[in-house]
Amino acid sequence: MSWWTGARCHFQAVQEARARWRADMERFQAAQKAARKNGKTPDVDHPGPPPTGFALLPWLLMGMGSFSNLLQGETPNPWVGGLGLLAFNSLYIYVTFRAFDRERRESVSTRVALGLMGLVTTGLAVGYGGNWLMFFPLLGLATGATLRGPWLGRTGVLLAVYATAVSGVRDNWGDATNIGYATFLSSMVTAAILGLSEAVRELRAAREELARRAVEKERLRFSRDLHDLLGHTLSVIVVKSEAARRLAPRDMDAALTQIGDIESVGRQALTEIREAVTGYREGSLATELTRARSALSASSVEPEVRQSGTPLAPQTEALLGWVVREAVTNVVRHSDATRCEITVESTAEQARLTVTDNGSGKAVTRPAEGIGGTGLKGLTERLAAAGGSLRAGPSPRGGFAVTAELPVEPTDLTAVAVATAPRAR
Repeated sequence: MSWWTGARCHFQAVQEARARWRADMERFQAAQKAARKNGKTPDVDHPGPPPTGFALLPWLLMGMGSFSNLLQGETPNPWVGGLGLLAFNSLYIYVTFRAFDRERRESVSTRVALGLMGLVTTGLAVGYGGNWLMFFPLLGLATGATLRGPWLGRTGVLLAVYATAVSGVRDNWGDATNIGYATFLSSMVTAAILGLSEAVRELRAAREELARRAVEKERLRFSRDLHDLLGHTLSVIVVKSEAARRLAPRDMDAALTQIGDIESVGRQALTEIREAVTGYREGSLATELTRARSALSASSVEPEVRQSGTPLAPQTEALLGWVVREAVTNVVRHSDATRCEITVESTAEQARLTVTDNGSGKAVTRPAEGIGGTGLKGLTERLAAAGGSLRAGPSPRGGFAVTAELPVEPTDLTAVAVATAPRAR
C-alpha cells in the first residue's frame, strides 16, 4: 500500500504540473493572438512557457522493453520486477519534475531520490540484464537534469564507467560500451539543453529588470528636472506679480515693467519646457546668475554675485547652474532675507559655488523635505554622481548657506551632464 500511496501522490503532482503548463501555454498563446489582432508582430524573442517535467516523460518509453518482458512472463520473480519498475518510474518522475526549480533541484530530498534511483537501477540491471540495462541512460538523463556546475562532468563520466562495468559483468562487453555511451550522452546533453534554456530565461529576466529600472530612473530624472525648471520660474512669476500689484496704484510704469518681465519669464519657461521635452536643453551658469539677480531684486533681496578663477567646462557650468537655480528659489520662497551672496570660485582642480543669505535660516530645510528625487536631494545625487558634493545648513554668520563643490574634470562628467539635461524618451 505504501508504494500505491507514493504512486498516487506522484500522479497528483504530475497532474498539477500539467495544469500549470497548460495555463502558461494558454496565456502565451493568448498574448500572441492579441498581438496579431492589434496588427503587431508577435514577440518571437519570448521563449514561451518554461519547460517542465513533461519534456522528460517521453523518455520513459526506453523502459518499454522491460515492461514487455514483465507482461509476457519472461522476467523471473515478476513481483520484484514490477515493484522495481514502479519504484524507478516514481523516482524518475519525482526527480525530473523537481529539476526545473533551482531550490527544489538542490534540496536534499531530490539528491536522496537520485541516489535511490541509482540503487534501483543497479539492482534491476544486475538481477535481470538485457532490456533492463536501458534504465542506466534514464538514470543519466535524470542526473543531467538535476546536477549542474563543475561536478556534472565528473559525475557523468563516473556514471558512464559504472554503467559500462555493470552491463559488461551482467551480459557482454560489446553491448556494455553502448550502454555506457548512451548514459554519458544522455546526462551531458540533457544538462546542456536545460542549462542553456535556464540561462536564456535568466538573461531575459535580467534584461527586463534593467529596462524597468531604466524607466524608473528616467521618470525620477524627468520629475526632478521639471521641479527644477518650473519651481524657479513660477517663484519668479509670483514674486513679480506681487510687485506689480503693489506698484500699480502709485507707479503704473514700474508695474508695467514688472508685467513685461512676467511675460518674458513666461515665454522663457515655455521654451525651457519645450527643450526639456525634446531633449536639447543644457543649463548655463551665466544665464542662471542673470536670472538669479532679477529674481532676487524683484523680491527686494539685494543680490551680490562674485565669480573668479579659470573658465569652467560646459558640463560643470550646467550642474552649478542647477544649484544656483534651486538655492535662489529657496531664498525667494522661504528665507525672508534682505541680502544674498553668490560666489563662484574655480581652480585647476576644483570648482566651488556658495549661496548664502541673511534670512531666517529656513531657506533650504523646508524644500528638502519634498518628494524624493526633487530639490536639494536631487541636486545632491547629481553632484555625487559627478564626484562632487552639496552641503546645506545654517551659516555661522546667520542665515543659510548652500555649498557645491565639483572636480573640474570628473571622469564621468559627460554621462552626468547627459543625465542632468532634461529630455524625453
